[in-house]
Amino acid sequence: MMLPLNPALGATFRPPVMEARRWLEGVSFPPDRPLINVSQAAPVDPPPEGLRRAIAEASLEQAQAHLYGPVLGNGDLREAVAAEWTRAYGGTVAPENVAITQGCNQAFCAAIATLAGSGDEVIIPVPWYFNHKMWLDMQGVTAVPLACGQGMVPDAEAAAALISDRTRAIVLVSPNNPSGAEYPAETLRAFFDLARDRGIALVVDETYRDFDSRDGAPHDLFADPDWGDTLIQLYSFSKAYRLTGHRVGALIASAARLVEVEKFLDTVAISPSQLGQIGAVWGMRNLGDWLAGERAEILRRRAAMTEAMTRLAGWRLKGCGAYFAWAEHPFAESSADLAPRLVREAGVLLLPGTMFMPAGDPDGPRHVRIAFANADAAGIGALADRLDAIR
Repeated sequence: MMLPLNPALGATFRPPVMEARRWLEGVSFPPDRPLINVSQAAPVDPPPEGLRRAIAEASLEQAQAHLYGPVLGNGDLREAVAAEWTRAYGGTVAPENVAITQGCNQAFCAAIATLAGSGDEVIIPVPWYFNHKMWLDMQGVTAVPLACGQGMVPDAEAAAALISDRTRAIVLVSPNNPSGAEYPAETLRAFFDLARDRGIALVVDETYRDFDSRDGAPHDLFADPDWGDTLIQLYSFSKAYRLTGHRVGALIASAARLVEVEKFLDTVAISPSQLGQIGAVWGMRNLGDWLAGERAEILRRRAAMTEAMTRLAGWRLKGCGAYFAWAEHPFAESSADLAPRLVREAGVLLLPGTMFMPAGDPDGPRHVRIAFANADAAGIGALADRLDAIR
């Protein structure tokens, strides 16, 4: 006899990255042709030594580093985020507008938990970030897909036509996962104005803000004195400081919204990782120049990816930025079948577009996501050569 199963959870698809890793079972890769893994957008190198030492010293010398901390995060990190956001965005962000979370995925879950319940709707552009879709499905919240236009950028007027009396929020990710698109400031402003006029939230996930190719602030939404009535912003320290294993993210919202966020966080985690927060605040204080170098390297890899794709007959690059390339492939088969075949025949692990699109959407089978951030220029060249050899 089977135990009961929450039907919403049972109907949610399995984690795509874990599903893709199962394609590696039983496949061997010779030393002279190792696997090229472009399936996951996570740094594979450890943080800089100075940050690691800060964490190690805190572990040895600070007793409180092993205890529960404040549910909304440590005061020094909240203050550092508030100060940096105020400087970077030209608006006013106070420490009481900042919550520290166990990674940015938890920040998204917390935001949605305060906004929507079963039977409500949230508009998300497609291709979507699959963990966003998974959480909405688990909660019984309907994800309403919004098709993107030129340059993989969504349109606010198109979103307006999708708003119903059950719509609670619009979610944007910029730079985008999976397409790499960097949304123009005027696009974000148009969505902000739409959300404010219709009395819904605009959730903007800026996990990859540190690798935006544009200089200066990507938008001016925080300059609006009433931004907290509409905007919820999400951020991750994982990519900037290679803290993926420590799970440190941030949620920026009105102080009133954080009262509700605190209820969620206290229930699912109590408090974020102390050592991760110590590492994040040390990084913010000491790694500005290092992070600028990381950004420059990612932009070089983006340029290499763009150039490499021009050499692939039949392939079409639809979006490229931050850690990602979204590409249309030239084969008759669905990307769901092509991706496992690439493991076996090319030694390449990437994700099919079907993992980022609604079932039945014809764009899913035509596209793949390439997470190129962990491949240097030579690796990207080798990737292109292998894809070019597939028939």
